[in-house]
Amino acid sequence: RTICTMEWVYVVTLLLVICVSCHLLISSKRKQLQKGKLPPGPTPLPLIGNFLQMKSGETLKSLLKMYEKYGPVFTVYLGTHPVLVLCGHQAVKEALIDKAEEFCGRTIKPTLESAVEGYGVGFSSGERWKQLRRFSITVLKSFGMGKKSIEERIQEEAQFLMEEFRKTKGKPVVLQENLLGCATSNIISSIVFGERFDYENEEFQALMRMINNFFWEISTTWSQLYDMFPTLLKYFPGPHTRVYNILSDMFLFVAKRVEKNQETLDSNFPRDFIDCFLIQMEKEKDNPLSEFNIKNLEHTIFNLFFGGTETVTSTLKYGFLLLMKYPEVQAKVHEEIDRVIGHNRIPNSEDRRQMPYTDAVIHEIQRVSDLVPMSVAHMVTCDTEFRGYFIPKGMEVWPVLSTVLHDPTMFKSPSVFNPENFLDENGCFKKNDAFVPFSTGKRTCLGESLARMELFLFFTIILQSFQLKPLVPPEDLDPTPLENGFLTVPPFYHLSIIPR
Repeated sequence: RTICTMEWVYVVTLLLVICVSCHLLISSKRKQLQKGKLPPGPTPLPLIGNFLQMKSGETLKSLLKMYEKYGPVFTVYLGTHPVLVLCGHQAVKEALIDKAEEFCGRTIKPTLESAVEGYGVGFSSGERWKQLRRFSITVLKSFGMGKKSIEERIQEEAQFLMEEFRKTKGKPVVLQENLLGCATSNIISSIVFGERFDYENEEFQALMRMINNFFWEISTTWSQLYDMFPTLLKYFPGPHTRVYNILSDMFLFVAKRVEKNQETLDSNFPRDFIDCFLIQMEKEKDNPLSEFNIKNLEHTIFNLFFGGTETVTSTLKYGFLLLMKYPEVQAKVHEEIDRVIGHNRIPNSEDRRQMPYTDAVIHEIQRVSDLVPMSVAHMVTCDTEFRGYFIPKGMEVWPVLSTVLHDPTMFKSPSVFNPENFLDENGCFKKNDAFVPFSTGKRTCLGESLARMELFLFFTIILQSFQLKPLVPPEDLDPTPLENGFLTVPPFYHLSIIPR
């Protein structure tokens, strides 16, 4: 029996050696075929690719160093997997706008892959993505996105938030808690679920915790490592399992809401996004090519809910921090609010046109906060030529939005917080093509107009009535993020919210 066992060990070892050798041979051949076709980049090693050039937990910093050395278009190998990296406004524009159709595919981060499986509007490609995006935009507009009705919902929600601020009575608070998240989440909740939640609702609080935990886990050092080298790390325990568990709980929450809607559905009177999707499912039940099914519904709700909650919430958190660090900016915003709106009415979206400085400040906050620095990975949908290189179908693409938002050819002060980046010499608001916090091209955030309205109204309504004061000297405030991976996690800080 011992001899037999030893023989099996020998056979298994020999098979492993053969498999690794074949893998190395195929990888070497592939690189020889691609040499001179893919953009240049650091020389990859067998199996581990550019692992040694990618500093642990600092994916963005590593890519920026390569950008300095190899230029705006280069190739990096994650194990044996090549990725096309695009940096700077011009390169990203040429790919995502000028060749939009070729670069509109989507790949899924390994940390999300087992939970997401390519379902939902955010992580799908091809016909599935086209059907879901077209439908989602139509429904969001029908429920008021970009219209007066959703503006009134935001104004109403802001009043609930203001009441919570008043309860602090000017005492120090930590703004990293769920309060802002509850307020922004209630806007998308009113569209997706047809109702807002009380801030103390236990089910709602649990959902907020899940979103916060997901936001944190997806940006940690371990998640960055796993996403870069999944073939090397997938057999080891790590954060990818935690992300999966968080997402599973979130999908369970969504599934319960869908079941609730199914039990009370009236096809003649859709109450929310879920009802509209269920009605469309029924309409297309005999269409074998239809993408309207429960999985796509649940995953699309997750995409909308997360996209409509955490990005706006984090921008507000960063914004309050920056307004305290630069009190002269906050003072100018207060002055413009007092002059244009006064204190006798609630701000509305039309006020933006007469408030160029406040508009510039909000844009600059979004630029500096840089919430999705490497965007969501794209994929090339067909063999294509790009800047003289051959980019094969299915190749993963990383448009590094951070390099666009900090492009020195597009912003006069790219490295510092300066609202004048969005003002002309006459103090009028100035648009900038490199302002891409919602990405650009065909995969731009479908809730962009809603997010822009939320940010303007929440900022102006809060600053109309309150002054934000730090507990330390402004120069001691540190806006450095806690994590800077797939998503940028704002730092914790204390402040006092003082009635004006």
